[in-house]
Amino acid sequence: MPTNIPAAGPAERPAMRPAKPKRAVIIGGSICGLFAALLLRKAGWDVAVFERIGSELAGRGAGIVTHPELFDVIGKTGLDVTEARVGVGVSGRRVFGPDGRITGQLDLPQVLTSWGHLYRLLRSALPDESYHHGRNLVSVEDGAERVRAHFADGTVEEADLLVGTDGLFSTVRAAFLPEAKPSYAGYVAWRGLVDESTLSPETRAALCGHFSFSLPPGEQMLGYPVAGADEQLDEGHRRYNFVWYRPAASDGQLAELLTDVNGTRHPLSIPPHLIRPEVVAGMRADAHRLLAPQFAEVVERTQQPFLQAIQDLESPRLRLSPHVVILGDAAFVARPHVGMGVTKAAADAAALAAALADSTDVEAALAAFEAKRLAFGRAVVQRARHLGAYMQAQILDEEQRARAERHRHPDAVMSETAVATGLAA
Repeated sequence: MPTNIPAAGPAERPAMRPAKPKRAVIIGGSICGLFAALLLRKAGWDVAVFERIGSELAGRGAGIVTHPELFDVIGKTGLDVTEARVGVGVSGRRVFGPDGRITGQLDLPQVLTSWGHLYRLLRSALPDESYHHGRNLVSVEDGAERVRAHFADGTVEEADLLVGTDGLFSTVRAAFLPEAKPSYAGYVAWRGLVDESTLSPETRAALCGHFSFSLPPGEQMLGYPVAGADEQLDEGHRRYNFVWYRPAASDGQLAELLTDVNGTRHPLSIPPHLIRPEVVAGMRADAHRLLAPQFAEVVERTQQPFLQAIQDLESPRLRLSPHVVILGDAAFVARPHVGMGVTKAAADAAALAAALADSTDVEAALAAFEAKRLAFGRAVVQRARHLGAYMQAQILDEEQRARAERHRHPDAVMSETAVATGLAA
């Protein structure tokens, strides 16, 4: 006999299961990847970060110039971080002549930080289960609905979105845009960090409260204080970060600089511990010959300087396929003169998260993101080329050298270096 069973009332109906969050795979666990992960998580995405290096990255990198937009994006991640916790404040800028006297000054308050300090702040906000070390991407397969990431260990990760934040030599970019490669700019940067406490009182007084410069012909030295060991920000426990730009022709001096202690020639970068002692000794001797004595002391007391070949990178697209996008240095690398690398990466991540929040269609969101950020990336690269052109004297013609000279006047260097003038996002 059939049995009449009354229909369930409103209170008795089974609850609807919440929709499963969309999943994003982020390739590259550096600062840009962390910004993308934190912002997408805040927008409700399930996020997994895959970093090819098998250990934490906090010991890497050197100084970072901050801009107001960077703090805006940090706030969007949910981190309650004040400027005082992010870095070291300076009151303005100074240019020192060869004799050590101040030849120019500019009031320009700014906050400077270190790569390691900012990395630790962001990394501490991301759950460990969302961050995977030692996972090296080998290929990407984008389908009609989902994207698949294939790793060297044989594992495969499937997601609704793949975000490439894997830097200058991006595997993600190379898979879709093999023609988009970095190009050498014609000069190098010597970089280093020295403990503030090891500097003489006179040098500390001259340099450690300002963003400072020394301007040998055709070169540029700059420096500023950043967090010290264990990320200490108190005066006396900080470090001083320097960057010295020097011309190096690709067919001569660059090859010499990048030939290591074993005689191996490296293409565009060299591990610091493999730089030949005579190369470092020559650089220190040049510092005493060419730089203001305060900066010569900084160079002399830096235990392990490292060398960076300055490069440009412009990608023609940011949306590489329906479910794949690149951000930060994977998309554009500007010469460091604009000091916008980390801020641009953070703003890229914020723009991506906002575009995805505005649309349930991933493809449409990536198109909107690309329309917003592509022109800005190009503008940053172009601006940086202008600021650094006078260091390329060996590859410029007379007209180009004349145009570039305006950017090496002390007033121009102080007012244009590492500021966001004319770069509205």
